[in-house]
Amino acid sequence: MNTLFDKIWDKHVVQQVEDGPTQLYIDRLYCHEVTSPQAFEGMRTRGLKCFRPEKIYCMPDHNTPTHDQDKPIADPVSKKQVDMLAKNAADFGLTHYGMMSKDNGIIHVVGPEKGLSLPGMTIVCGDSHTSTHGAMGAVAFGIGTSEVEMVMASQCILQQKPKSMRITINGTLRKGVTAKDVALYLMAQLTTSGATGYFVEYAGDVVRNLSMEGRLTLCNLSIEMGARGGFVAPDETTFEYLKGREFAPKGEAWEEAVAYWKTLKSGEDAVFDKELIFNAEDIEPRITYGTNPGMGIGISESIPSVGDANFDKALRYMGFEAGQKLLGTQVDYVFLGACTNGRIEDFRAFASIVKGHQKSPKVIAWLVPGSWAVDRQIREEGLDKILAEAGFEIRQPGCSACLAMNDDKIPAGKLSVSTSNRNFEGRQGPGARTVLASPLVAAAVAITGVITDPREFIC
Repeated sequence: MNTLFDKIWDKHVVQQVEDGPTQLYIDRLYCHEVTSPQAFEGMRTRGLKCFRPEKIYCMPDHNTPTHDQDKPIADPVSKKQVDMLAKNAADFGLTHYGMMSKDNGIIHVVGPEKGLSLPGMTIVCGDSHTSTHGAMGAVAFGIGTSEVEMVMASQCILQQKPKSMRITINGTLRKGVTAKDVALYLMAQLTTSGATGYFVEYAGDVVRNLSMEGRLTLCNLSIEMGARGGFVAPDETTFEYLKGREFAPKGEAWEEAVAYWKTLKSGEDAVFDKELIFNAEDIEPRITYGTNPGMGIGISESIPSVGDANFDKALRYMGFEAGQKLLGTQVDYVFLGACTNGRIEDFRAFASIVKGHQKSPKVIAWLVPGSWAVDRQIREEGLDKILAEAGFEIRQPGCSACLAMNDDKIPAGKLSVSTSNRNFEGRQGPGARTVLASPLVAAAVAITGVITDPREFIC
């Protein structure tokens, strides 16, 4: 019996190149402003039009400021990239959700929430965290700029088929443990290269019980284990999330789609190239201490002693030591947002901790919704009032402090607790130091000013 990955992949094979890659049909191409300009220029140079423009959606997110979006972008490089995407989309007849549009946000947040990302699809974007869309039961992965051009021109891509891995997490998550903690735990167990060459299917009690937002977070971080992508078989949680969304099928087409989506699962006798099983009870709220997402510990644990040159270099950069506990470490910045944790559920979680408390005066906090739709829901649910009473402000949507490509940069030497996906040297700004964590941990830090176990604030 084929795995779910086999089912989706095989259905999209156009042809197999002898002794070479697979020509794979792509259902959806997402374009943002950073990795698309060269692809569009290549299309112009060759005098080509997009083969199926209705399958392509464009959105600026990396370079967009998270304040004063109604004014011209101050940074000339960012402005040029954002303006160029708008021009390219217009020139090639593509759907474009520009800044200040009600549909704008981070492309990996907007795709699922608009129902553009659907079960059984193949989805690509010139961004490694395209794996996020796998939460919908899709085969989604990041591609390079030349491959973006390839998809624009042909709606196909040449790809070597990855191997398959199933990661099963059984049991019940403990208090204060989120999908982000599960992902950080898996990265620490597998290392940042442990899933290289594989496409990961997540399964087990924990995954079945995750909300769609939690699944999106888990799949978002697949790439940080080295995986080509990660996904979850669609189920009633998926269908309930998608029903009624703008681009989801309607009426009889919805019933037909759901009937098909229900077939999208691995058979009981499916054979994977690799199987791993973990227990939920082994996972506590987690934080990172180094300069890659796999360098993480349970929040109550001490930094291990490895004695490796790269390990020691990472600790020197972070200003930490082997054997050190990070609880009580002073923090300068807190960032809630990114395609990892910028969804409504993440703001609910953050608000649940800070309600009735006050932001630490020692902390600068940036709370950035992943889309304008998330921003609207925050206000409809009254979360903005809870956050304002606790001393927090909500910024405008964008990638923000996930990466140093806009105004939201962490200053050199400052320590940030971030809900984003990468803690590489300089990722949040030259010389910035990043600790990755869940929205619950970030909230606890924001009100105490130090790394804090969020379970202290959970009844």
